[in-house]
Amino acid sequence: MAGKVVVVTGANTGIGKATALSVAGRGATTILACRDRAKGGRAAEEIRTATGNDEVTTVRLDLADPGSVEECAGEVVASTGGVDVLVNNAGAVMRERELTAQGFERTLVTNHLGHYALTRLLLGHLRRPGRVVSVSSDAHRFVNGIRFDDLTLERGWGIMRAYGHAKLAQILFTRELARRYGDDGVTAHAAHPGFVGSDLYRSRDGGGVVERAAGAAIGLFAKSPAEGAATSIHLAVSDEALGTNGGYWANSKPARASRAATDDHAARRLWETSERLLTGAGTSLPDA
Repeated sequence: MAGKVVVVTGANTGIGKATALSVAGRGATTILACRDRAKGGRAAEEIRTATGNDEVTTVRLDLADPGSVEECAGEVVASTGGVDVLVNNAGAVMRERELTAQGFERTLVTNHLGHYALTRLLLGHLRRPGRVVSVSSDAHRFVNGIRFDDLTLERGWGIMRAYGHAKLAQILFTRELARRYGDDGVTAHAAHPGFVGSDLYRSRDGGGVVERAAGAAIGLFAKSPAEGAATSIHLAVSDEALGTNGGYWANSKPARASRAATDDHAARRLWETSERLLTGAGTSLPDA
């Protein structure tokens, strides 16, 4: 991948870091987009040392802050001139319902809306053929559809319901991205990493007995970050991934998503709704 530019969000730890390590090891200019720039910097240094690739840098990205997303996209474009692969990897599981300053439900904005905005902002600078890989999850099966009448999940919020809702949104976004831009040389796929032991499942305050027990179980039975990153890496680098578009992949091969995740009407509606929400919050998105 020498000569290619790859952006990986949430790349200071877990499968994002493993993805960045792999593409950097293949010679790609690799940008780690991380909420904590210091942690991102340390991860970048580790990757440079491990791969011998000096073209590994970091940029700050807080997906829950539309202003930060715009700044990140601007910094990426200014430093590279263009991107070949965008890996929308960052994610979060919230322990309780929380709204951002813009009124967005935090799980949805961190997993979907922030990545939607980043992708839209970088699309005009995505070299063709270009790739967008979004890390979703089989958790999308926990919900039967997007709650367009209650996107903040005011009614019936639950940890896994919110997470599944956001991961379903990522798959629908991927389908619509492929539909809109596939003929223009953009390949978009969603990846299920499997059950991965990563910081995604760690609570902010360390949690109680149940959380610690769950963490121990994750350590025993989960995939390693490197194993969990395998599908994302495959979609980012393989020729096979260019043969189809808008798919859902697991274990580095096409997989069957839920019926709700293949609803093209919902995918179009989500795209338009996401655009309206973000522009209403002050994000300047280029024309679709």
